[in-house]
Parts: sequence; structure tokens; C-alpha cells
Amino acid sequence: MPYQLHYWPTIQGRGEFVRLALEAAGADYVDVARLPESKGGGESALGARLGDPNNARAAFAPPFLVDGDIVVGQTAAILLYLGPRLGLSGVGESDGLWTHQLQLTIADVVAEAHDTHHPISTGAYYEDQRDAAMQRARAFREERIPKFLNWLEQVLRRNPAGDLHLVGDMLTYADLSLFQLVDGLHYAFPKATARALARTPAVEKLHANVKRRQRVHDYLQSPRRIAFNEDGIFRRYAELDG
Repeated sequence: MPYQLHYWPTIQGRGEFVRLALEAAGADYVDVARLPESKGGGESALGARLGDPNNARAAFAPPFLVDGDIVVGQTAAILLYLGPRLGLSGVGESDGLWTHQLQLTIADVVAEAHDTHHPISTGAYYEDQRDAAMQRARAFREERIPKFLNWLEQVLRRNPAGDLHLVGDMLTYADLSLFQLVDGLHYAFPKATARALARTPAVEKLHANVKRRQRVHDYLQSPRRIAFNEDGIFRRYAELDG
């Protein structure tokens, strides 16, 4: 029975970190909201599942994953669940916990990236908080991007198995999520990200290596990969880059 991923059908967002893990592992899955309504898909199906009064353990928001009777919400929790099932969490408990810790840290910087264009309220338009966004974005690109990428650079360099992966000598969902983070930063802050990556060559190399993996490459070239856009987490506003 295929995994069912429930997420917004028109953005990458936080669901993309789960999509990448499923795609890289060659897992059988359905991106439910991207199905036509005639086949039980669309945003209405997503809303119905979230608002089901008979669901005692409803997710707060997408993404959430359905695997038989199991429903898991929150990106990091979904990946914690999928990791050992897809062979993407290293070897043993220690690797699994380290992979999860890395994912939580990547989630932190993803949230900060989102808040550059919505620093005051997620319910208000970007144009209504543009001045605050410019101030927030400046701190993010000058302080936070380098701080996070420098730390991830050190994780790669200190890996006893070499700097090709974040955990051990095999691909984990943390590698895939770092790829997605760098890809998103490239889109939203191309100038600032180029400067940060010039000082973090191992991070840049990992991004390139993940992109070359056959299943990832095929996915990125397919219509299943939604393009970055100004409705997602990573948004390109030229005035926020510098």
C-alpha cells in the first residue's frame, strides 16, 4: 500500500523535504492533494482530512503522512518515522538520533527563512510589512545564513566517515534536507548564498552530489517537482537579497 503524503498541491514548502526522501528512496507514494478531485484529491480533500471531527489525532497543519492506520504530522516527525523504513537514517540508534537532530536544526533555519518575508504576521501581505522584512532579511543573510551553513560545514568535516555525507558514509534524509535548504536559499537569496557557500565548500559539494543522484535528478526534472514560487517558504524578493 503506498504512503499517502498530504500537502498543498501548488508549493514545495515543508512538504518538499518529505517528497525528496520518498523520491530518493524510490518509495511508492501518492501526493494526495495533487490528484484530481474525481480521484479523491485536491485541496478540498486535504481540508476535509484536517477538519475531520472523528479524527482524535488530527495534524495541526500539512504536511502529514498516512501509512495504513498510522498518521504522522510535522516534517521532522514524518522523516523520523520514514527514515529507518526507507534506509535514510544511518545505522543504529545513535545515527538515527543524530540525523533527527540535524533535521530539527535545518527546520530552524527554514523557519527563519520564511520569517524574512513575513516578520510581523503570516496573515498579512508581504507588502504590508516590507520595511520590517528588509531589516529581518539583512540580519538573516549577514548573520544567520553564514552561522547555520558554517555549522553544517563543520558537521561534514568532522564526520569520521568523510565529508560526503552528514551522517556516516550513506545518504540520509538530513543530506536531502540540506540539499533542499541550499536550493531554497539559492532561489531566495542568490547573492548572499553564493557568498556563504564560497566559505563552506563541503556544503556546496554535498548539494551538488545529491543533485546528481539518479533518482533525485530524475525527480528534479519531472513535473512532480513543483517550481519555487512566491507562495512558498523560499521567496525571491530582490530587495531582500544583498
